[in-house]
Amino acid sequence: MTDPVSRWHEHADGAVLLDGFHALKHALRFGARVPVAVTTDRRATLALAGELADDVRERLDALLTEVPSRTYAALVPRPHPTGVAALAVRPAREAQLRVLGHTPRSTPVVVLDNPRNLGNAGAVIRLAAGFGATGVVTTGTLDPWHPTVVRGGAGLHFATAVERLDVAELPAGPLFALDPEGEDIRGTVLPDDAVLAFGSERTGLSDELRARADRLLRLPMRPQVSSYNLATSVAMTLYHWSVTAGGAPTPA
Repeated sequence: MTDPVSRWHEHADGAVLLDGFHALKHALRFGARVPVAVTTDRRATLALAGELADDVRERLDALLTEVPSRTYAALVPRPHPTGVAALAVRPAREAQLRVLGHTPRSTPVVVLDNPRNLGNAGAVIRLAAGFGATGVVTTGTLDPWHPTVVRGGAGLHFATAVERLDVAELPAGPLFALDPEGEDIRGTVLPDDAVLAFGSERTGLSDELRARADRLLRLPMRPQVSSYNLATSVAMTLYHWSVTAGGAPTPA
């Protein structure tokens, strides 16, 4: 077997960086193919798995290779406090598009229209996975599989479909766009096949997406408060869907 550093460099091009124990844990839970994983303290990492993720401990035991701290630090752009990193194979775009395009859908698709903040995009993907959303689509230039987005999503990209599309390519379904000029969301039942679109915090919805929206909705907000954080807006909207359409996440 080749050493872990050689395996890392062999798979690095085009792979998804799983940054930290929790990202690796989630990726394994949701079926990611992980060809290499390293840790600065194998015993401590397996103990953490036994405490927090016993369901993946056996796989981690077979997968993890301990490396010196300096070797680990040379493999990642920013060392994680858990001292764990791995590479995963990114899902094929064609497979992601099939999930997003499948009808009928039982859960919404979240659209981030031209997002700018990598961490916020990751937080939204984590939320969408938690609510069991069909997927998260971004428009614009931001890569939703950027390492910082994956870090913010705690590896939960593998629990939901994540892709970048043009507005004209968005999945089918009634398109509800969140906008301060829309109707109060509390008077609307969001259907399971909804496409829920959110503009960037700075510029809001693009003209192209606004023109395509079936309805504009607004979240309740105190006057003179400028806006909610993007992830907060998505959380409020998905929660509203879950209680009005009966689509709450299924308990384990």
